[in-house]
Amino acid sequence: MSAARSSPVPGDDTGAAARAPGGLAGEPDARVPRLLEAVRSVGSGLELHSKLDRICETAAELTDARYAAIGVVDESGEGLADFVQCGVDDGTARRIGRRPDGHKGLLGALIRDPDPVRLANLTDDPRSCGFPAGHPPMHSFLGVPITVQGEIFGNLYLTEKRGGGTFDDDDLDMLRVLATEAGIAIGNARLYEAAQQRERWIDGSVAVTTALLAGGDAEDALQIVAEQARRLSGSAAGIVLLPAEEGGLEVVAVASDHPSKALGAVVPPESELVTELRDGKPVFLADASADARLRTDLTHAYGPVMMLPLQSDGQVLGALLTPRSRDGRQFTESERTVATQFASQAALALMMAESRRDRERLAVYEDRDRIARDLHDLVIQRLFATGMMLESAQRRSNVPEVRRGVGRAVDELDVTIQEIRTAIFALRQGPAETPSGLRTRVLREINMVAVPLGFHPGHRFTGPVDTLVGELTGKNLIAALREALSNAFRHAGASRIEVSVDADVLLPDGRPGVRLAVADDGVGIPDSGRRSGLKNLKRRAESLGGASWYGPGIGEGGGGTTVVWQVPH
Repeated sequence: MSAARSSPVPGDDTGAAARAPGGLAGEPDARVPRLLEAVRSVGSGLELHSKLDRICETAAELTDARYAAIGVVDESGEGLADFVQCGVDDGTARRIGRRPDGHKGLLGALIRDPDPVRLANLTDDPRSCGFPAGHPPMHSFLGVPITVQGEIFGNLYLTEKRGGGTFDDDDLDMLRVLATEAGIAIGNARLYEAAQQRERWIDGSVAVTTALLAGGDAEDALQIVAEQARRLSGSAAGIVLLPAEEGGLEVVAVASDHPSKALGAVVPPESELVTELRDGKPVFLADASADARLRTDLTHAYGPVMMLPLQSDGQVLGALLTPRSRDGRQFTESERTVATQFASQAALALMMAESRRDRERLAVYEDRDRIARDLHDLVIQRLFATGMMLESAQRRSNVPEVRRGVGRAVDELDVTIQEIRTAIFALRQGPAETPSGLRTRVLREINMVAVPLGFHPGHRFTGPVDTLVGELTGKNLIAALREALSNAFRHAGASRIEVSVDADVLLPDGRPGVRLAVADDGVGIPDSGRRSGLKNLKRRAESLGGASWYGPGIGEGGGGTTVVWQVPH
């Protein structure tokens, strides 16, 4: 109908009602002190919702309106992020149900065309879409935009003038003043929230950088990035993806409240979103459950998703996903900006941590090469010379017991020389030379740990390990074995370790599976202290639909620890 005018709308009969003796709404001069008091009270404090409540109450009182409301426009400018009202009691509000979202009707029109609107009967306006069931009747209407320096923050609405009249010019002037105060309050609150949000993300970036540079393995580092991203963005999960061997992106870390089966999932290279991410472009999905471009079920249970490239200095290491639930709110522009900055900072920290690990690995390989040379040039030669001396002594002896004893000693030296040569071979193997068979890979891990341990762990295989166990399960089993052997070496102080891999296991739900058990006779697991290694094992097993636990070891009286890790084939 009509926009705001300098004179009342035709048929306006507010003269008697608006100028009734003793009525605050009918005495403009009497309303000024109350308006100034409202402005003063609104200016104090930082809590936005209470300010908007006071503005609504003041607007209704000064204009003699039954109902007042403020619709706060979201950052996209397309709908309402908040809706504050007075005049509708809690019971009526519950019966009405969902609050207006500003996407349709008269409130939506006011967002798209932010000019003052004054109507004698809002139900006659073609932009009106009616009221939901249980909504109180409303006729007269006055709405003004809430702006600060040309930026639209929302609208302030009044409905149902008491006495059946319409809102006049004095009401409009009062409402404009209150709308200005509301704009200042909303603007300040958003600046304050943005500052707090940036501070939280900066603190999160510092926490990630500190944790990554403090040491630990690469998997822990990626898990830290996933957990911090999830916490800071208020998402249902944090997911880190790295380039997969066959192309595309593989999920390598997941942080969520519930065990996730996404670990190891691969987003195929045919996905156009993978192409964008590997080109260093962030991707924002409004509803991942309805977006088929991922070509995977990875995010079908989620709604809004940020997909951010982990890139630093032009190099893309992988991607970071922060999905929200299907009914979760969309990510704002400021959230997207700070999250993208966080991803870049995390990528830089990952690169620095990887560089440090590369230097440490290089030092380890150089040390292993030196040990291998010493074993070959010194130890084996001396053992060989000792064996020859014993064989010479054996030939010269005429005592049968002596000849037999020396023969056994020579045989033991031969076995020792073979074991040392096996250790030398393991020491000189690089990560790229990892054999493909699961049995061989398990033996390689055992041989590699034998040198720092000072003894060779025992091993036992049950069932066709190489043919039954799939590639993804096998890769995770080797990582679990490495974690368990590392714990035994660093913390247990063991003198004996037994490794068993059983591919003929039936899981509790009846599925066939594989079980890894690493038992030692060490000091056992203390009641307190860090247990990140055991948590990693459990998280890895649960992500594949399995489980991990620990129990008594193989020492005297059950001393030490047995770590069990089992998953489906």
